[in-house]
Amino acid sequence: MAKIWRDNEIDMSVLDGKVIAVIGYGSQGRAQALNMKDSGLNIIVGVRQGGESWKKALQDNVRVKSIEEAAEEADIIHLLIPDTEQPKVYKESIEPYMKPGKTLGFSHGYNFHFKLIDPPSGVDVIMIAPKGPGPILREMYLKGDGVPALVAVGRNFSGKALEKALAIAKAIGAARRGVIETTFQEETETDLLGEQAVLVGGVMELIKKGFEVLIENGYQPELAYFEVCNELKLIVDLIYRGGLMEMLKSVSDTAKYGGLVIGPQIVDENVKQNMLKALKMIKDGTFEKMWTGNPRAREILREKMEEVSNHPLEVVGRQVRRLLEGR
Repeated sequence: MAKIWRDNEIDMSVLDGKVIAVIGYGSQGRAQALNMKDSGLNIIVGVRQGGESWKKALQDNVRVKSIEEAAEEADIIHLLIPDTEQPKVYKESIEPYMKPGKTLGFSHGYNFHFKLIDPPSGVDVIMIAPKGPGPILREMYLKGDGVPALVAVGRNFSGKALEKALAIAKAIGAARRGVIETTFQEETETDLLGEQAVLVGGVMELIKKGFEVLIENGYQPELAYFEVCNELKLIVDLIYRGGLMEMLKSVSDTAKYGGLVIGPQIVDENVKQNMLKALKMIKDGTFEKMWTGNPRAREILREKMEEVSNHPLEVVGRQVRRLLEGR
């Protein structure tokens, strides 16, 4: 079983006297910076001077500097800008100030694991990855609760890298629920496979295929939308609350029987083999080359987003949602 750290097991004194620069003030950056600040840590936000994030940080009464100034002053530099922007920003604005004795933090292992960012010798590398979006992380913290998180150590020159990661996890409220130790490799590969095969790609394709089968066989698009898309939230809520068995206990016996007997015939071993192929592409670096290593990746992404927006499921869904909202 994985080791789960709780609030009372984590000592935050390892951060005493340390300046932490949160680079980026988007969803995660804002939430983590404010939570750390409210937990008594010495926080600077590093963003583009005069931009919207700069103004937002000032409104939140957070100390804000340019990325270069924040990186120079900080003992711990926590990089919370989008994955695709991190290597360029690191190279231009952070690397010159990344001296031995400092710490570089991430909330996703992608760029360190795939060696797109390679800090110099003497720099600790850590990860604190909340398992929830920034606004929820902040909301739960303010309620006295938290969102679970993963922590990992990529390099441990100081001998205190794990302690620093755990202390930051506690400061953002994650240890109120539980903090699990992992590795950069494990977090990156499981996160990417989960997104591609289940949470984003898998679910989306399953919904689309179910919708297509129904409307191509003459059923009303609005009814098809409710059956394969709208009701999904109710099912996921049950699974989130109590696992697969909680969901099965809550649906009809007809739904149980059909799901348990017919479901595996649809999402079958061929699907599992396709997932294994996707995992291999993640592990051997093929996906990284397709995405951050591909100059056409943004163009491909725009084309794919447009395809989804124009899919009949989305067209019908927009109409149904307007009707339900009385618009």
